[in-house]
Amino acid sequence: MRILLSTYGSRGDVEPLAGLAVALRGLGAEALVSAPGDQDLVDLLSRADVAYAPAFMPVREWIEWARQSGQGLPGFAKVMVPAQYKAIAAAAEGCDAIVSTGLFPSAAAAQSVAEKMGLRHWHVAFCPLSLPSDHHRPFPRPGYPLPPEVTDNRVLWDLNAGHMNALFGEAVNAQRVAVGLQALDDVRRPVLTDRPLLASDPVLWPWQQTDLCTPIETGAWILANDRPLPDQLTAFLDAGAPPIYVGFGSIVLQSVRDAISVAIDAARAQGHRLVVSRGWAEAGLPDDGDDLISIGEVNQQALFPRVAAVIHHGGAGTTTTAARAGAPQVIVPQIIDQPFWAAHIARLGIGVAHEGAAPTRESLLATLRQARAREIGPTIRTDGAMTAAKVLLDAGQA
Repeated sequence: MRILLSTYGSRGDVEPLAGLAVALRGLGAEALVSAPGDQDLVDLLSRADVAYAPAFMPVREWIEWARQSGQGLPGFAKVMVPAQYKAIAAAAEGCDAIVSTGLFPSAAAAQSVAEKMGLRHWHVAFCPLSLPSDHHRPFPRPGYPLPPEVTDNRVLWDLNAGHMNALFGEAVNAQRVAVGLQALDDVRRPVLTDRPLLASDPVLWPWQQTDLCTPIETGAWILANDRPLPDQLTAFLDAGAPPIYVGFGSIVLQSVRDAISVAIDAARAQGHRLVVSRGWAEAGLPDDGDDLISIGEVNQQALFPRVAAVIHHGGAGTTTTAARAGAPQVIVPQIIDQPFWAAHIARLGIGVAHEGAAPTRESLLATLRQARAREIGPTIRTDGAMTAAKVLLDAGQA
């Protein structure tokens, strides 16, 4: 069996798919990942020995194009949907199924490719937030705020379906009609499917049952990583007490640079050393002090057990990795699901959900007191990718 795993997103989308690809390979199936061509993402797949098929454009180029074009989401979708359809269709030749995630226009293109080619389509969510539920509100889409007077989540999810149609319906249906498929009245439902895969850890964010959606809960898809840390970083870690880690992944907002600056000042004021990840924002250090080290992409699974706390943006992958390591967290959320991950780690007592765009000395102090983080680590599931791989293969043989 051969399965295409398709996404248009950053490391938080690509690395779990690499984990699933490795699990599928371990069960004797073939898998390839279609993802943006940013070099760090290509390198990640190469290290995992996962076959790669390029998406229509690297994410960094897309971000720059979007910034210069000044178009809204409907305009972005009109460009992305046909371009991604072409890229995904080429990658899907010889495949038996497609798993989609990432930005909605890309996932919609993947679903249309699967329908056109007669392949089974699976959608995966890396957090419960994007799946309809009585128990949480949908994330408001740009230009379509949720009415504050409406408190019924079912009503809000109905509104969300209409918002998705308004933002993406024209682009998705134009592509479907162009390849001989029927236009859709509801573009969200066939993409999410009635039985999506939910690849998030049930300890960190438990799914609550609802008749609005019945996902297959697998646990987070973790790509095992035994890559050693760089020699310079290892020497820094060995030279003193466990440092604070500060990193915001692929977020490129100015608020990230500001947050890192505040975190450095706060940690230094308390006598802590710091490991600062440059990330996609290319954040720099304020000076060349020996209590700081700047790093690029490294093995977080090896690093986080050696730090005193992790200050980050609240992406699903970083949150799970820090929790597995037993490291207290300060989540300084920037976009989409990140405030919700922050709320859940605070609920569990393993970190602090920061309100605002930058940590403070007070929030940092509070986080370092989160001793329960060490207790949660061993409860985090590590078999999610294998569980999902078995679901996919069993369905293919049915």
